[in-house]
Amino acid sequence: MITLSDLFWLALLGLGIFHWLKSREMKDYVLQACKKYCEATTLQLLDEGLVLRAIWFKRDEKGKLRLWRRYEFEFTSTGDERYTGKAITLGKRILRIETGVHRMELH
Repeated sequence: MITLSDLFWLALLGLGIFHWLKSREMKDYVLQACKKYCEATTLQLLDEGLVLRAIWFKRDEKGKLRLWRRYEFEFTSTGDERYTGKAITLGKRILRIETGVHRMELH
């Protein structure tokens, strides 16, 4: 017989799996955007990697509570040095991708 406690744990497990799948989907979406950004700015995305560094709840412009995420990635502009960039999301929207100060190769 299934108890209320069993249902609670099953629901919690289901919620955890749902969150994990949605997080993977968002990470893949942001990774593709970072690749396009690097290509457009003549940078090279390194290691095909994106790391979630921060997650929080913030309100969007309509006042709705959303997940705010900050991802970090590594890139190079010359092939010699590694730099860290970041991508900020709010809900399903990418707010910005930043690469900061880095050396550019002169041609």
